[in-house]
Amino acid sequence: MRSFASDNNSGVHPLIVDAIIKANKDHAVGYGDDPWSREAKEKLKEMLGENASPYFVFNGTGANSVALQAVTRSFHSIICAQTAHIYVDECGAPAKMTGCTVIAIPAEDGKLTPELIRPHLHNFGVCHHAQPKAVYISQVSELGTVYTIDEIRAIAELLHRHKMYLHMDGARLANACAYLNCSMKELTVDAGVDILSFGGTKNGMMMGEAVVSFRHELTENLEFFRKQSAQLSSKMRFLSAQFIPYLTNDLWLENAAKANQQALKLASILRQYPQITFTRKVESNQLFFTMPAEAAKKLKKDYFFYYWNEEISEVRFVTSWDTTDEDIDQLEQTLKAIL
Repeated sequence: MRSFASDNNSGVHPLIVDAIIKANKDHAVGYGDDPWSREAKEKLKEMLGENASPYFVFNGTGANSVALQAVTRSFHSIICAQTAHIYVDECGAPAKMTGCTVIAIPAEDGKLTPELIRPHLHNFGVCHHAQPKAVYISQVSELGTVYTIDEIRAIAELLHRHKMYLHMDGARLANACAYLNCSMKELTVDAGVDILSFGGTKNGMMMGEAVVSFRHELTENLEFFRKQSAQLSSKMRFLSAQFIPYLTNDLWLENAAKANQQALKLASILRQYPQITFTRKVESNQLFFTMPAEAAKKLKKDYFFYYWNEEISEVRFVTSWDTTDEDIDQLEQTLKAIL
């Protein structure tokens, strides 16, 4: 089956599979005290700077929950966009794990701005109100849009003036770097991000993420939050070994650039049909568009994809590192027959 439903549906890059197989030899000390985990941490430090402190976890929801626990206490509030993954798609896990109030702000393009955040920065020191402490942003956003370095820096500067923290969910961070032609370091710690959920599962890895802290006071208790959150793997080497090839020879960037490129190719085909209207800018590997409801129903017979807003027949297509030209050509032929 080939689909355009999600980059979570894609396969695992052969170099990642090979790394897992090579790690499956002899015995190794558990819980991260192994050569693969040490090498993977060094790779992340090379990528993100010496202040980066990585902690490997099982998945994205776990990474977000652990990271947000590190920056908050239960009487704090977390600000995010109304479309944010932690607000819509994680079954309330971050709110449950932190005990915090989550304040979701409408954001037309899925991106927060200082102007949107500022009205919610009040009642500091008033015990009757949850205290604003963290802002969560997704890079790439849930609507496929990309935060620029300057946009991130503007948010970080506002938060730091109020002794708050900026958490970035980097599930598609590689796609943003490919779009902006910049490094991960420029787009994270250099722009003022305090803690990062570093994802690779959508970009060629099998499983596993990393929580990366850039501040000592946040790093101090991260290992305990990870353990309490059931995110500490005993056979850590099979998670961490994947990061070694992923971060070697820019495999992460090559995969993301391929996914972005295929999204643009698919977008150019979709734009040929007057019945299809794009609802969001195409800046990454996600495409949002409306099409006639009957046509979408027919397309569903051959392809698995998600409706974003079924009331207006808005759908989301996502390309992946392993989306081939043949995949797109076959979809084009199917669309011709339907439209």
